[in-house]
Amino acid sequence: MKKQYAHALPSAWQEVSKVFTALGDERRQRILLLFQRGEKLNAGQIAAACPLAQSTVSHHLKILREAGVLQSEKIGKEVYFWIEPPRLKAALVRVLNYLEQEM
Repeated sequence: MKKQYAHALPSAWQEVSKVFTALGDERRQRILLLFQRGEKLNAGQIAAACPLAQSTVSHHLKILREAGVLQSEKIGKEVYFWIEPPRLKAALVRVLNYLEQEM
């Protein structure tokens, strides 16, 4: 047993934790699955495609963006979001590497 991790995550895992926390909500997973490869969507487009209120969508987009799962850019009056594959891949690779080394 590695007791040193019982009270705190190692710093290298903190980014992984942010990604998994953001993806731990089914509504955020559904938002993520709305995007096609390379597609940019604004909050209005996302809200129109799902049964969530605009304010709820904005809240979930903020969490996904802060975790690095989505990137955003303001174009005119709209903020567009897109998936950030390298961040997601890095989190998954870290977990896979851990499993391969430790199991």
